[in-house]
Amino acid sequence: MIDNNVNKHVLGVTRCGDSLFRWGTRTYIMGIINLSPDSFSGDGYVSVEAALQKACVMVEEGADMIDVGGESTRPNAAPVSVNEEAGRVIPFIRQACRLIKVPISVDTYKYEVATQALAAGASMINDISGLKMQPEIVKLAADKHIPVVLTSNERGRSVINIVESVIGQLRELVLMAKRAGVEQQDIIVDPGIGFGKSQAQNLEILRRLDELKVLQRPILLGTSRKSFITNVLNLSAEGRLYGTAASVATGIIKGVDIVRVHDVKQMSLISRMTDAIVRSSVAE
Repeated sequence: MIDNNVNKHVLGVTRCGDSLFRWGTRTYIMGIINLSPDSFSGDGYVSVEAALQKACVMVEEGADMIDVGGESTRPNAAPVSVNEEAGRVIPFIRQACRLIKVPISVDTYKYEVATQALAAGASMINDISGLKMQPEIVKLAADKHIPVVLTSNERGRSVINIVESVIGQLRELVLMAKRAGVEQQDIIVDPGIGFGKSQAQNLEILRRLDELKVLQRPILLGTSRKSFITNVLNLSAEGRLYGTAASVATGIIKGVDIVRVHDVKQMSLISRMTDAIVRSSVAE
């Protein structure tokens, strides 16, 4: 059983837009909107209107926030320019902020794209690069007093002791953010499932997610539809859904605070049921 009183005391409350995230009370759902035509999961939107419609449905299905990205994060994906990425996400953010009531997060490592996204109404930055590309992006988060997601990214380097490496990298990223002026309550960590990790390493991280609690920050888990699930189950679409469900439930049992998912309706139900089992405050 998760000790909610400890989580509440240590992690506190984070404001994101008009929403308050009270860590330890329940698992929050982050819905994924990809505005890249070469999304690894095959769900990329080329139409802002279609993406907006999907985002509205996600909120109805239980999403507590929407994360929008304009550049594919799959391995060996071709990078896009600032103008191209901004041209994909900024029109969506402007309209989404008028249509839906939950916060919008921008999935980018580019300082200029993040600047434009915040001006358009986004209220969180999700940098999957581990601050390797443009580390000054955390100064932007500090200046705007918004939450930032810091991700462990092992691409380009070989790691043996994966959990120790993830914790060490995230600890350094938290320190970097604090030095830039980001407040403690605005820092969220992500172990970076799939980012430079082998299948065995991804599974080991999931088994040992509770060890990340040593960082004393909310944990975001992003396993949705990722290739390690397909590799384990040897199935495509159906396997990704059920495999994602298993990893989400495991993550919640291990103490994660946010799950980043494509299939909001199904994962919201999984989260609510798992919360009722492991979080005494929800069960009561």
